[in-house]
Parts: sequence; C-alpha cells; structure tokens
Amino acid sequence: MLKKMKEKYTVNVIENSCGIADVAGFSVSGVGCDIRNKGDLNRLDLALVSADGFADCAGVFTTNDVKAAPVYVDIEHLRASSKIKAIVANSGNANACTGAEGLADARKMCALAAAKLGVKESEVLVCSTGRIGELLPMQKIESGIAQAHKNLAKTQDASKNAAAAILTSDTRPKTVTAKAQAAGKTFTLAGMAKGAGMIEPNMATMLCFITSDAEVEKSLLKECLLYAVNKSFNRITIDGDMSTNDTVLCLCGGASGVKITRDDAVLLEAFKDALTKVCKVLARKIVGDGEKITKVIDFKVKGAATKAQAEKICRAVANSLLVKSSWYGEDPNWGRIVDSAGYARTGLDFAAIDLFYGEIPAILKGEPVHKNKPEWKKHVSQKVFDITLNLNMGEEEESILTTDLTVGYVEFNKGE
Repeated sequence: MLKKMKEKYTVNVIENSCGIADVAGFSVSGVGCDIRNKGDLNRLDLALVSADGFADCAGVFTTNDVKAAPVYVDIEHLRASSKIKAIVANSGNANACTGAEGLADARKMCALAAAKLGVKESEVLVCSTGRIGELLPMQKIESGIAQAHKNLAKTQDASKNAAAAILTSDTRPKTVTAKAQAAGKTFTLAGMAKGAGMIEPNMATMLCFITSDAEVEKSLLKECLLYAVNKSFNRITIDGDMSTNDTVLCLCGGASGVKITRDDAVLLEAFKDALTKVCKVLARKIVGDGEKITKVIDFKVKGAATKAQAEKICRAVANSLLVKSSWYGEDPNWGRIVDSAGYARTGLDFAAIDLFYGEIPAILKGEPVHKNKPEWKKHVSQKVFDITLNLNMGEEEESILTTDLTVGYVEFNKGE
C-alpha cells in the first residue's frame, strides 16, 4: 500500500536552500544585539519568524527533567492557543536554570514580540540556546526584538540571517527545503536548525524551526512531527549529553491552499514523508557539524528480536567512549563494538552475530574474519562510513548517526 502511495507523489529536497524564505506566508529576520556581552553587534543572535496570518503549530521538546524557561512557556502557549503567530529565538544564553526571573524573561520575550505584531502573548513562542545559568540581558533583547520586527522580510538574505542568529558553537548554518507534489497539488516545507554539542537522542541540544505552506490540523501535525523527530533527531548522538533547551517547532500557514487531512491518504503520506526528509537532512547536518569531530558514522543494528533491542544496542555502541575514541584513531576495533553491544544487556548471542564495516565482514556467526583487517582499516579511515551489526535474532532494525570523540572536543569543552 505504501509503495502504491509513493508512486502518486514526489518530494524534491534542496539541502542547501536559503531556508524559511522558500515558504510562502512567512517572514523572517536575524539581528545582532550582543546577548553574549562581548561588545559585538555584528554577530547575529536574535531571530524572528512570523506567519502572515496565523499558523497551526506542533512542538517536540527535551525530555530532560531540567528544562529551560522557554520550554515551559512554549508548552503552556501551545496548550492555550489554537494558532501561533510567531517564534522569537536567541542564541548566546540558554535562559536555563534561571528560576522565576528567567521564566518571567521568557514570557517577556513573547510579550515584546506580540506587542510588535499586534497579537496575544500566548500566540508567540520563544526559544533560547547558549550558556546555562545566566540571566538574559533583557534591555538588549528588547531592542533586538524591535529591530528584528522592523527587519522582517521574505528575502533570501533575511532567511540566511535568521539561520545564522540561532547558532552557538556551530560552524555553519543548517537549512533545507522540500517541495512535494501529490494529486495535482504542490506544497513546500523549509527548516533551519542549530546544534553541534550536547547532542544525544531525545533530543539534541538543538533548535529546529520548520514552516510549511500546507494547512494541517494541530493534532495531526503533532503526530506527523513526532514521527519525523523519532526517525531523525532522536536517532543522532555526538557526546551523549542531553540538553535543557531542545525544541523542534513546525508551523503550517496554509498559503498554498493545500489541506492535509486523514481522509486523503496520498496527501498525508506526502506531507509526512517531506517533513521526515527535512528533519533527517537537518539531523545529518547537526551531526556533521559536531564539535571538533573528524568522522560521521551510520551505525545500524539488523536482525533484532524487537525495535527496542535494536535501539538500545545502537545507543550503547554510539555513546561508548572507547568505541568513539577508536574511530578517531581510525582503528577498526570491533572488540569494543561487540563489548558495548553486549553491555546493553538485551540477550544477544555472540555466536550468532555478524558485523560488517560497509560490505566487508569482520565477524561471521561469532567468528572473526581476520584476513579482512586491512579493508576494515581502510573503511574507518573515511570521513563518513557505516557499520552494521546483524544479531540474527529477528526482523527488526534501527540505526543511529554518530561521530568520533576527538582531542579537539575535549579541548573545546574543558571550559566555557
């Protein structure tokens, strides 16, 4: 059934797009207001995304017990308002672990943007990213919001500025656009994200804003976004650290006139596929820009008895410091991989497993294929490579996108 549906729609992904400006019905801006208190107004650090009218919105947030003030405010606003007008976001300061004053500041950011846009405070969402435990410089942010509102535009430059304004330790902006055609109808999605460190599934230390010119009812949009996030941002890890601020927001303004409903299976599948592709591209961009990494690894577990077993093993291997260090050293140390897979304690049988570096067998039914060692070494010397562990216990599989652990990462993160 799924194959038949896919024949009826197409999704074209543009990985290096300008971002949000590709979607009709939205304006964006990015400005500098020196939130980092370094006297640098040239570094963009405040972004504003605004719908021309109002948009249906869904959000997915960090599962950390310690959540930043903006996360609490956004959850509250999404419950209170059926439609959302805008997102205001800053980098350089996470507004996390800042108590009652931090919560008040997050609300004030919404109120300031709402006043400029002529809407209710609850119709604006807020995001912050950066250093934990410091209060926001609200006087600077107030002037920044005023300037961001003044600069709102639908241009490529405005879109690029917004994508740059949410970055922290990232080395480059992360944007993508997807154009879908189904049943003679066309709609577009575009996204921008930030993230480079404190990256661990559920989710990463990331912000991601996605817009679409399709119309999608709120509860259905939430289902689609959860699916897309679980297939993308919840399948990446750089350093195993979960953040306090992780947020993915999707706004659908409806400017295309295309309405996504449960009654039209083809349109719904096209939207879900396009949204998932947008999230997967942004997730890969986040991992590829990991702090001081030199390798990106797609680690797969196949032949698992359950998806839960496959996922648990994926995470154990991808977060093993010994495994990640060996990848940095370009050492195909399969012993560390099977060890970490074993301490996931899912009941695997070593005598049954196969392990492959790309297509090159390293273990077959628990027996090492030593003659292939030179080929394993060559495989892990690549900047991007894949490893597959087949448990031969069932039909389920999962994968995770991860990185090596470098000396540069330690040096970069030994102090702020």
